[in-house]
Amino acid sequence: QVQLVESGGGLVQPGGSLRLSCSVSGRAARAYVMAWFRQAPGKEREFVAAINRLGGHRGYAHSVEDRFSISRDNAQNTAYLQMNNLNLEDTATYYCAAASTSYTGGTLNSRAMEYWGKGTQVTVSS
Repeated sequence: QVQLVESGGGLVQPGGSLRLSCSVSGRAARAYVMAWFRQAPGKEREFVAAINRLGGHRGYAHSVEDRFSISRDNAQNTAYLQMNNLNLEDTATYYCAAASTSYTGGTLNSRAMEYWGKGTQVTVSS
């Protein structure tokens, strides 16, 4: 059974930065496309970023593509989401997800993801 555990969320002021981590256990992370989604109160879960198995392809939502960066360290079975210049609209619960599908860029539908973490809260507030 694959388990994903997110960490790194918290409270940050507008313009600040956070780095989220997603630790994969149960199977090697390199077997999976890794992605981040987020869900704000009263809104649907939305795609944020994704990275293919070897890290050669990345994709971002338009709202974050100039500010967020996804990466992975397969030796550490961990995926990351570096978030810079955060704004109020970035406040949400952030979820890590994994899928054994192929990926060459663009957005991913949440229904394509096979495994999910429980989420980590990111709150941007002054």
